[in-house]
Amino acid sequence: MPHYFSTASTGAFLFAIPWTAFAIFWMFGASQSGSIAFTSFGIPFVLVGIGMLSSPFWTYRKSLKTIYVITDRRAITFDGGRSVTVRSYEPERLQNIFRKEKKDGSGDVIIAHKEWRDSDGDKQREELGFIRIKEPKKVEAMLKKLAEPKT
Repeated sequence: MPHYFSTASTGAFLFAIPWTAFAIFWMFGASQSGSIAFTSFGIPFVLVGIGMLSSPFWTYRKSLKTIYVITDRRAITFDGGRSVTVRSYEPERLQNIFRKEKKDGSGDVIIAHKEWRDSDGDKQREELGFIRIKEPKKVEAMLKKLAEPKT
């Protein structure tokens, strides 16, 4: 079962609490001056705060549209949404997998990394694989068995 709070959504959610509270406080203070233009300047900040507060919900919805498959020939991930991203990993690509496990037994099995530069030129990195799953140790063993040379 997917979780609402992932590492990324928790950070955005926690940052959104003071952001949104300050934006609302600022709008309230600005409304006391009687200037509608000054007050309405805070609306985009409140909307951004609401968006950040709802990030756990969007992460949860995305995880409901994600499917992981292990066959006798490959591992496949289907990431749904408005479009579907399909990643196929043949046994040769499963040589450097690793597991990240939480205390509750859930976790991730990382197969690959995706790297790119954002609009500011900063290097970004995303871990690809079987993310936020119930039994990562079991899945890791299955993937390592798939990666073994066939005799």
